[in-house]
Amino acid sequence: MVGNSTIFLIGFMGCGKTTFGKKLATKLNLQFVDLDEEVLRLTSSPSLKSLIEEKEIRFFREAESKTLKSLSVDGCVVATGGGTSCYLDNLAYMKGRGVVVYLNVDEGVLFSRLKNTDLDERPLLQNLDADGLRNFIHEKLQERVPVYEQANIIFNPVTQKIEELAELLTQ
Repeated sequence: MVGNSTIFLIGFMGCGKTTFGKKLATKLNLQFVDLDEEVLRLTSSPSLKSLIEEKEIRFFREAESKTLKSLSVDGCVVATGGGTSCYLDNLAYMKGRGVVVYLNVDEGVLFSRLKNTDLDERPLLQNLDADGLRNFIHEKLQERVPVYEQANIIFNPVTQKIEELAELLTQ
């Protein structure tokens, strides 16, 4: 399945797209691309926080989509942003270019991971207390899971081994 296909990792922020993606790329001997880093590079922005604060979320989503479609990522593992697959025609684009893998991590794990990060560096989570964070995760998952579940493969990196996914991808 892999060959020249691109593997796009989708899922909620904190599900491990970047960390898991780097490990998967190493396991499959592929290059790793972080879409957020590419957006920053192409917009010459120092951080996602500053980009979104200066230009607003709509500009970011459009830049993210343009960046996704401009990258030469054949045969790579691409970690997308948490909302990438939910905006514009990004999911259809990714499915047409490769294999889309949804990293399905439950709300409790997401909450635990995100509360232990610098929320101020995540523009959508700024100024949230624990209850606000828990509610935000729950509400956004309600919106996004129906999109995420359209992936070619649904994989839980917490309960499943990377070897299982690698095997699925190389069949």
